[in-house]
Amino acid sequence: MTVRLIRLFFLFMSVMCGYYIGALLTNMSIEGGLTGAGFGIVMAATFMFVETRLKQVSLRNLSAAAFGLIFGFFMAWMVTLIARLVPMDEMIYSILQIVFTLIFCYLGMIICLKGKDEFNIIIPYVRFSPQDQKDQLFILDTSVIIDGRIASICETKFLEGRLVVPRFVLQELHQVADSADDAKRASGRRGLDMLNTLKKIEGIDVIIHEESLPDVNGVDAKLIRLARILNAYVVTNDFNLNKIGKLEGARILNINDLANALRPVIFPGEKMSVQIRKDGKERNQGVAFMDDGTMIVVENAKRFINKSVNIVVSSVLQTSAGRMIFANLVEQPTQAQGRPKQQGSGRKQEARGEKQ
Repeated sequence: MTVRLIRLFFLFMSVMCGYYIGALLTNMSIEGGLTGAGFGIVMAATFMFVETRLKQVSLRNLSAAAFGLIFGFFMAWMVTLIARLVPMDEMIYSILQIVFTLIFCYLGMIICLKGKDEFNIIIPYVRFSPQDQKDQLFILDTSVIIDGRIASICETKFLEGRLVVPRFVLQELHQVADSADDAKRASGRRGLDMLNTLKKIEGIDVIIHEESLPDVNGVDAKLIRLARILNAYVVTNDFNLNKIGKLEGARILNINDLANALRPVIFPGEKMSVQIRKDGKERNQGVAFMDDGTMIVVENAKRFINKSVNIVVSSVLQTSAGRMIFANLVEQPTQAQGRPKQQGSGRKQEARGEKQ
């Protein structure tokens, strides 16, 4: 609404200025004023059309180009001052001045655009006070938004700062939400709902970052580049993004690592009682699960599916993707032990009846 009011005001002022200029140029005639007003409408419409086309232009790129333009003017001025010391005709000096200005302005804009990542003063959301932890930026990727645990982490105040959602991540979420696959469509809609939930959490600012990084291919590569530009953390639960980001020097926060750190510590040799849920990949293996979802692979436990057994932990495998526990049986389940006794006592009774 505010943008529309500004446009209407600009159109009104353009008509008034055009009328006044046209009247001045024609000795204050009404015809000249009307002509000028029409010219003002055309110019205002042209500028507003150009303004609407500039929506896809990055503000950071424009800032870099403006910085390069100023730097080019300064360098051209310095070079022309030096050239002034050489005796030459005024016409030649004027030509050199124009040529130097064009060349240095062009070079300044191109150099600053190519090296815009190095100019921290033109990057949006720059932290001027590194000691202020609330200004820390956290970039969310698609997987962590759909996962939803980030909302619980923010509600408990373990993560404070500004959450940055890049426009290309939002577009990926929208594509998933519009997918023909029911599961993907549900995941995408859950991710969009999660963004609305994050906006409602007190102390958390959700920022939509417009930088598209068209020169970088792939969402993961764009996330890593944007994190390095903004000096921000990438919050994810994607195993591959976690590895690639660390290799490229980006700061990655994997919420799976946080979840693993909060799980109970299990050591080899520890005993516990579990229920075998299903068979494992290898022969005679059974699979059980802890309350936090950790998978336990039990050797020679396939025959005890849906029964409780006592196990002893043999080894623990810990990775960023999760934790897996390997164990061996300690004893037979109590139900399995009880049934043979009942059968044996029944046989003894039958034998006694036969003797009688």
